[in-house]
Amino acid sequence: MSEAQKPRDERFIKLGLNIAYYRKLNRLTQAQLAERVKINPKYMSQIERQSPAMSPSLKVLFAMADVFQIPAHKLLDFDN
Repeated sequence: MSEAQKPRDERFIKLGLNIAYYRKLNRLTQAQLAERVKINPKYMSQIERQSPAMSPSLKVLFAMADVFQIPAHKLLDFDN
């Protein structure tokens, strides 16, 4: 992996961890969150596993933020 790819890959990891954090904070299973944002549960699992090939669209991120009742930028906050 090139040096240029490393920061990008780390952001996918942090995004997946943030989604998992807010999902668990809201006491939702992956299947429940997938149903609420209208995506396949397998896709939900891949997003949380931090797969760059399966990164969520903005539409999905906004839907997740709505479910979590947080501003969407919180899912992209990688400073914590």
